[in-house]
Amino acid sequence: MNRRTLGRLLTAALSLALLASAPLVRAAADEAPDALVKRISSEVLDAIKADKAIQGGETNRVLALVDTKVMPNVNFTRMTASAVGRNWRQATPEQKNRLQQEFKTLLIRTYSGALSQVNDQTLNVKPLRAAAGDTEVTVRTEVLGRGDPVQLDYRMEKTPTGWKIYDLNVLGVWLVETYRTQFAQEVSAKGIDGLIASMAQRNQTNAAGAKS
Repeated sequence: MNRRTLGRLLTAALSLALLASAPLVRAAADEAPDALVKRISSEVLDAIKADKAIQGGETNRVLALVDTKVMPNVNFTRMTASAVGRNWRQATPEQKNRLQQEFKTLLIRTYSGALSQVNDQTLNVKPLRAAAGDTEVTVRTEVLGRGDPVQLDYRMEKTPTGWKIYDLNVLGVWLVETYRTQFAQEVSAKGIDGLIASMAQRNQTNAAGAKS
C-alpha cells in the first residue's frame, strides 16, 4: 500500500470519530440509520474544522472527545469482542475491561494524527438497502474531497436507545476483521494477558512518539 493510499485510509477511518463527535441531539429510537449519518455528518465536519487542537493531533483532546461524543454512538463492547474473536469468551470481566480500554486507546492514538488532514471533505450517504424491520444494516457512504472518493461503510445495529456503529469498512477493508487476525496471533502466542500487554506497550510507544 503506497503512502498516498495509506493517508487516505487513515483519514477515512477517522471519520468514525468525526461522525460521532459533533454536538449531538439524541436521536429518536426509530430514526433511520442513514438519516442519522446524514444529519450529523455536516455538524461533525464543522466541529473538527473549528478545533485547532484536534487538527493538530493533540491526543488528550482527542481522548476526551471520544469519551464524551464517540462512545455513546458506538457499541464498543461488541466491536472489541468481535476483534478478539472466540477468545473473548475465555476472558475474565477484568480482562474484557482491559481489552476494551487498550483497544480504544490503540485506535485513537493510531488515527489521531489523521485529523489534521481534515479540510474540505464532505460525506455522501448512499441510499439505504434495508427492509423496514431490519435491526442490523450497512450504511454505505463515500468521503468526497480532493482526489478520488473514499469508500466508507458502517455496520450498525438497532438498540433501545437508537442505532449504534459496531464496525467500519474503509476502501473494502473491515476494521474488526483486520484486527481479529492480528489479535488471534497474539493470543495464540502469549494468551489474553499477552494481547493486553502487547496493546499496552504499543500505546506507550505511540504516546512517547507523540511527545517527542
